[in-house]
Amino acid sequence: MRQLFTLVTTDLVQRIRDKSVIIFAVLVPMALMGAMNLVMGDALDMDLETATVAVSAPADDQLAAALVQTLPEVGLDVEVTETDAADVLARAESGDARLGLVIPDGFSDALMAGDPVTLEAIRGDGAGIESSVVLSVVQGFLDRAGASAVASAAGAALGLPPAQLGGLAQQVATGEAAVTLAMGQTSDEQLDPKGALVAGQAGLFLMFTVSFGVLGLLAEREFGTLARLQSMPMNPHLVTLSKVLSSFVLGVVATSILLTAGGALFDVDFGDPLPIAVLIVCAVIATTSLTFIVIKLAKTTEQASIITTILAMVLGIAGGAFFPISGGGLLGTLLDLNPVGAMIRGLGITSGGGGLADIATPVVTMLGFAVVAMLVARLVPDRGAMA
Repeated sequence: MRQLFTLVTTDLVQRIRDKSVIIFAVLVPMALMGAMNLVMGDALDMDLETATVAVSAPADDQLAAALVQTLPEVGLDVEVTETDAADVLARAESGDARLGLVIPDGFSDALMAGDPVTLEAIRGDGAGIESSVVLSVVQGFLDRAGASAVASAAGAALGLPPAQLGGLAQQVATGEAAVTLAMGQTSDEQLDPKGALVAGQAGLFLMFTVSFGVLGLLAEREFGTLARLQSMPMNPHLVTLSKVLSSFVLGVVATSILLTAGGALFDVDFGDPLPIAVLIVCAVIATTSLTFIVIKLAKTTEQASIITTILAMVLGIAGGAFFPISGGGLLGTLLDLNPVGAMIRGLGITSGGGGLADIATPVVTMLGFAVVAMLVARLVPDRGAMA
């Protein structure tokens, strides 16, 4: 154990002294995060702005008044201005209102009679998702009012007395929906765009970080020090194990720094530190397990760099390091088994308030990936550094 500790400590000191770990494991991903934030800053900022709506509604029309009163209750900041039809069009064209609504005369009578009625909507300059939300609410109101008219007409056709028709129409118009939405206690494994950017880059560069152990082993071989280490009175496998453990330590430290610094710079809260630490350790275990395969395949540092780059880019892109990727069938299953994607999903759970029990699936996914990678490494013929 003392020999292993000495080997790991020596390797970590060497990596820190040559600054390669600090540059490629911390500085480069942080710089890439900053550059992507500058380029896509507006796209990453998903805060909804105030929806300015200009409305023209006929006087003494109950349904039109009810529609206007519904607009400020859509769940976002809505500023409603009631005016005439000509001014609605002018406000929309000038950009003073992002959405204009013109409710025609006889709106209530037409709806209750089941006659066709057209409500004119004008998108103003700068209309965005806020206007789409308001329009969806308007459409829902119209659908409910139309269903009320249909129910009233059907009741009249069945011979219901007029007193009951009014109650039936009101029940359809104001009754509770058959399907309701309930918010869960933890998130749906989705980070906001900035959180996904930080977590994705941390996962992408994790593979590069843990590869320093393999590169160190190959460098020992090229410089002739590996043979001398193996000739010492100790188990020769301790040399390989020390490189793997040093990679593990570097991966945990670098990923922790990236998530902490990235979260502070981009104002992202990933949640409780304990489940985050478990996710980091499991992700590092999963990616470090791939180094055993690289050790078996790579004979030189150049070959190791190429193999590592391929693995990092494939796992990073498929895991959502740059943009979310989803699929169905076999492709969807393979994407779900990606350790980078599992770490990002786990951080999405913790950011929504999830604890250790809630991240069981991502943890099992990453540990299962590590087990499979180790089995593959056992089957791959040794043509690399230890051959």
